[in-house]
Amino acid sequence: MKQLFFLISALLVFGLSAYSQNTVKRAPKDFDLLRAEIPQGEIDAVYYTSKIVGTKRKAIIYTPPGFSKDKKYPVLYLLHGIGGDEKEWLKGGQPQVILDNLYAESKIEPMIVVMPNGRAMKDDRAVGNIMDTEKVQAFETFEKDLLNDLIPYIEKKFPVIKDRKYRAIAGLSMGGGQSLNFGLGNLDKFAWIAGFSSAPNTKSPELLVPDPDRAKKKLKLLWLSCGEDDNLISFSQRTHDYLAAKDVPHIFYIEPGVHDFKVWKNDLYMFSQLLFKPVDISTFSNYTTVILGEPASTNVPGTKYPRILPDNRVIFRLKAPDAQKVQVDLLKKYDMEKDDDGIWQVTTDPIVEGFHYYSLFIDGVAVCDPASQTFYGMGRMASGIDIPEKDVDYYLAKDVPHGQIRQIRYYSNITKSWRRAFVYTPLGYDTNLKERYPVLYLQHGGGEDETGWPNQGRVDFILDNLIAEGKAKPMLIVMDRGYAVDPAAPPVSMSRGFLQSNNTLTDVFIKEVIPMIDRDFRTIADREHRAMAGLSMGGFQTFQITLTNLDKFAYIGGFSGAAFMMPGADITTMYNGVWADAASFNNKVKLVYISIGTAEPERMYQGVNNFHKELEKARIKHVYYESPGTSHEWLTWRRSLKQFVSLIF
Repeated sequence: MKQLFFLISALLVFGLSAYSQNTVKRAPKDFDLLRAEIPQGEIDAVYYTSKIVGTKRKAIIYTPPGFSKDKKYPVLYLLHGIGGDEKEWLKGGQPQVILDNLYAESKIEPMIVVMPNGRAMKDDRAVGNIMDTEKVQAFETFEKDLLNDLIPYIEKKFPVIKDRKYRAIAGLSMGGGQSLNFGLGNLDKFAWIAGFSSAPNTKSPELLVPDPDRAKKKLKLLWLSCGEDDNLISFSQRTHDYLAAKDVPHIFYIEPGVHDFKVWKNDLYMFSQLLFKPVDISTFSNYTTVILGEPASTNVPGTKYPRILPDNRVIFRLKAPDAQKVQVDLLKKYDMEKDDDGIWQVTTDPIVEGFHYYSLFIDGVAVCDPASQTFYGMGRMASGIDIPEKDVDYYLAKDVPHGQIRQIRYYSNITKSWRRAFVYTPLGYDTNLKERYPVLYLQHGGGEDETGWPNQGRVDFILDNLIAEGKAKPMLIVMDRGYAVDPAAPPVSMSRGFLQSNNTLTDVFIKEVIPMIDRDFRTIADREHRAMAGLSMGGFQTFQITLTNLDKFAYIGGFSGAAFMMPGADITTMYNGVWADAASFNNKVKLVYISIGTAEPERMYQGVNNFHKELEKARIKHVYYESPGTSHEWLTWRRSLKQFVSLIF
């Protein structure tokens, strides 16, 4: 007879229709707003005698809409955090509103929810030092209070199904740890267990689930969730990792957010829809189990977006609730989509390896991404993202001796302005005071400045690593600004202005920069120990400066940029005929190096490639390198610098 009554009760609760479990989606907008037109459940307070604590204790009870003492109900025990009490969920989460709305949409099974005070001590108020040892210990003591006093009281006073299959426990933060500890430690009492942003009180996975096979048999549903920006996520992560290794079915859901009720309300919304229904473990993999990808190395420290996926797609995210349209401009424009919390997100196409500038367009205005470090490029400060080259570390910080990059400022009598340069000095420069060093003058490209090579180019890491491996000689590297205007020069056209600027820059280098570096640093001040190289515009400037001053330079490099050569021009007449006598030039210049990326714009590629062919025809010795798969960007130039510095001095 008892078995028949129990079966009828269960049917009343779960219905007679077949059920197929679907993946529960994240809560929509307004899921937690009161809807006056729908049936409401009731909130009440109860007091039970706790033999464990030795006093009467309070709990909050939620009964669903249409509650009847003639029906039997499953029970969810819902626990609070370390700073709360039995009213915390009501104040911060309004579970009755969330559940009422779900009942109105026929998304959850009728259940009773018990919200106890998880601090099992006579003075269980959340006052004073909540981290006091006695108060923290009281959260552990609550396990006995729950099992021996509260559950028996609820089952005596309320029409509940007295079976573990119809009993659930869940909690937030400290209560999440309690739920996992108590639930998994008492599988004869609970079949449905959830930890929302579980706190450090969570036992180690080996203690939580010492017998994985038993857990597999006993559990109906084990739920772990946490906000992706929650500092406590490691406790949920380690539990998930252990359960996954032991093949214990569970849901591990990582969601946007931190350690707050916005996350926990969503967790209750989702978890409650799965309770006391047939479970399909094949759907568990539909829930987010990892934060996809890795934060870009160019992010502001501590920020998790942009994230780079294994296939080099990039996830961008921005909170801009009042914006009407947001785009990411990274090689092309991508429209972002806004969620109910005002967070915009988009995933790009696979992005080619290397460093790339990008911008956000917010309602048509180009701005920097607040989550990204900024770099001077595109003629302005811009965001940047570095897509790492697979299985390559020559431009990364490694455990090798490191040099320094120093900033120097000087007044130019030619430009009548203050200028800035950066100087890389290798390890030992300040200790080996008798040693002198060769110098490489290294120039940036158009739209960039003297910060380009130190920041985007990773010049110091490249040199540190090569010197440590014995593949490059210790040297100084001077990185100066590639723009110079003589205020006394008469106005000229734009095309002639570019040439005039290069002539002025030549004067700045020959008359001011080189003498200053030789004076202030321990250099080997002769042409055999002086090199110059540059990228793009800096490559053209390098050929202009060096080829008109071969008494100053013995090594010349152009990365994605070399000599200006008009179609049909005779190479032997360029730069005052320096290439007319190939034997003499080859004897005097120790290295001419030019490079280009194979994926660069056609005009750029053909210009450098044709120049290489003309040098071959003129019998000018040189090294020509094509960077596979790269365009007009920093990966081409990092690779080129790596080769160039290994060939000089």
